[in-house]
Amino acid sequence: MDVRRLELLRELAERGSITAVARATNRTVSAVSQQLKVLQREAGVPLTERSGRGIQLTGAGRMLAQTATDVAIALERADALWEDFKQAPRGEVTLTTFPTGGQMLLPGLLDAVADLPGLTLIASDQDPVLPDFADLTPDFDIVLADSPGMQPIWRERGLAVVKLMEEPLDVALPEGHPLTAKTSLSAKDLIDETWIGVPRGFPFDRILRQLEAITGQQAKIGQRFVDNGITEVLVGSGHGLAILPRFTTRDHENGLTTRPLSGVRAVRQISALMRPDRAERPSVRLVVEALRAVAAQVVEEHRPS
Repeated sequence: MDVRRLELLRELAERGSITAVARATNRTVSAVSQQLKVLQREAGVPLTERSGRGIQLTGAGRMLAQTATDVAIALERADALWEDFKQAPRGEVTLTTFPTGGQMLLPGLLDAVADLPGLTLIASDQDPVLPDFADLTPDFDIVLADSPGMQPIWRERGLAVVKLMEEPLDVALPEGHPLTAKTSLSAKDLIDETWIGVPRGFPFDRILRQLEAITGQQAKIGQRFVDNGITEVLVGSGHGLAILPRFTTRDHENGLTTRPLSGVRAVRQISALMRPDRAERPSVRLVVEALRAVAAQVVEEHRPS
């Protein structure tokens, strides 16, 4: 049965006449009568009967009117709970991240949400060998993604995208390498070097493609790895140079040092991807705001003094 027609029956029970119901609900008398007739057909039993010059509810009509009251109470309660939910962040928020994004942002994020009553953050990491971070948004409220910038496919899929930070990508060299004497490195400085690369098509690989475009020479790649930890150890032990993210590279710990690139845009953008409906949830909005604050703090901590 249609809730709106039930509400008209309830109004009739309380107001006593179709004319009064029509006046109260801004309808015509004929429109109210028609809707009550439809409701009676749906119910399968008479709901009204003639009483003098007007009508009154039958026993079935009075029972159904009480049901309409119960429905109205339930709807009001649901509306109140929903308004409360919208205003008070609570419930479970799921987040997934790529490894170095988790290293940078998860400790501070978990601290930020630890004392929020009623909100639980469930975080996980992903194998970075993924076709597109956007493919994860059906399964998680928030997906942390790294990329050169805003990806067209994200717009095409109608995702909500919140830019959190930009992280520079540097050249990692073994300590004592002759190029460490320079404060920054150009494409020409790196022509004859051997590289520890990433799989083809991965974000860091595009930096080597830019260097090739500038020098006109193909980069000599000795090995390719997904894991930055392996790459750091190999660079530190003298097996090649690499492109690595500035904020999470353990340079001195692994016997390597880093230098910025000049003449090449070498940054990655870290964003939060969400389905647009989930992005409206107060709990999700709160976690994203906490992410933005943590990301800003990470950037500030690594700002040159």
